[in-house]
Amino acid sequence: MESDGGKRAKEPGVRNRRYSTRHPFAAEAEMLELKSGSRVSGVTSDLSLGGCFVCARRTLEVGARVRGTLTHEGHQVKMLAVVRVVKPQVGMGLEFLDIDPDSNTTLLTWIDNLRKWH
Repeated sequence: MESDGGKRAKEPGVRNRRYSTRHPFAAEAEMLELKSGSRVSGVTSDLSLGGCFVCARRTLEVGARVRGTLTHEGHQVKMLAVVRVVKPQVGMGLEFLDIDPDSNTTLLTWIDNLRKWH
């Protein structure tokens, strides 16, 4: 019952609407693509409980699974994520699939602090 005539493919995010509020946030991001083993690094532009956007010149393909680490002020969040949106030469949107318990506590602290400022 696709009545939008394929428009969806041209509009990133129609199906990928965020479930969590995004907050501007800069953290160093290091990612390892699980299938190819290629590494990509960048800086986040925003963060939510469900994912983040990583600004990076080199991007991975939509659907690529990555093991990543976000580092901010000496604290780290380690996660398994999937690339949901790609903006060539700009970066990619990641959806978190799994976050280890210690990292989840750190992520919640970061989000909590961001909420206080907005």
